[in-house]
Amino acid sequence: MRTTGDAPVTVRRLSAPNDFRAQLAADVAAGMRATPKQIPSRYFYDAVGSALFEEITRLPEYYLTRAETEILADRASEIMRLVEPDELVELGSGSSTKTRLLIEAMRTTGGSRYVPIDISEAALREAAVALCSDYTWLEVEGLVGDFHTDLRLLRRRGRRLLAFLGSTIGNYPPAGRAELLTTIAATLDDGDALLLGVDLVKDVPTMVAAYDDTAGVTARFTKNVLDVVNRELDADFPTDEFTHVPRWNAEQSRMEAWLRADRDMDVHIRALDMTVPIAAGEEIHTEVSCKFTREGITAELGAVGLGPVAWYTDRAERFGLVVARPR
Repeated sequence: MRTTGDAPVTVRRLSAPNDFRAQLAADVAAGMRATPKQIPSRYFYDAVGSALFEEITRLPEYYLTRAETEILADRASEIMRLVEPDELVELGSGSSTKTRLLIEAMRTTGGSRYVPIDISEAALREAAVALCSDYTWLEVEGLVGDFHTDLRLLRRRGRRLLAFLGSTIGNYPPAGRAELLTTIAATLDDGDALLLGVDLVKDVPTMVAAYDDTAGVTARFTKNVLDVVNRELDADFPTDEFTHVPRWNAEQSRMEAWLRADRDMDVHIRALDMTVPIAAGEEIHTEVSCKFTREGITAELGAVGLGPVAWYTDRAERFGLVVARPR
């Protein structure tokens, strides 16, 4: 344990670390044999990818971060009065404006504990030290782990508000969302609450532009996953010979990201002893970003035993925050 100001900062591991390279190898091997080919979006976020995503959040086309921050700036105090949590648990490590708005509001209702969960120990330590430097009253316990499997290991310290922001829930297809929401619901007792951010269905041009900015940052972000595979698995994907393709899938209410090969190629993945033929125009699926309606997310929460008690949107009604409790 070390201290910053008067408040303790601890970082501990919830479970044994996963072998990142072995998991990447398994996922890429399966994905290159699938139809269509795919690489999971979780591999976007190496140091370069994380920096590119931070840049994306500041782009004029990417409304999601601004819209959610607007809601929290207006409503964080109201949310904290509604829940009166002793601790704020956040899925993903946060020291951004959004997290700080919640922490500052939590103090007004007597809460003093922040518990971020993230797979990156470095990100947790950086966030913890920054927050405790600014909020000397705040106790931070960073937990290194995978919230898909490790939430059950959380130690309870009073009434809990569990925050899952940024519409990250939209990166899961329906079955994956149901599984994760079931896991989240199991960590909540009477009096606890979930604060969930969801991007709302809106006009298609606005949604497409958010994933196809004119500066090309999102394209670089998406193609970076090929650089990750090249580096970690000794592959030779010609990154510059793929085109980023965002697409609205109306039937499944989601934006999709694809990488389209500009020419015929044979890609060698030496760590897998694998050669992958890819035809000109063939696409590799990399990400989904599901969009929601109030009625739809209410039904999904209800299916896992959670009932909404408050619903907020930004003034343009682009983004929603829902507070839900165990029923």
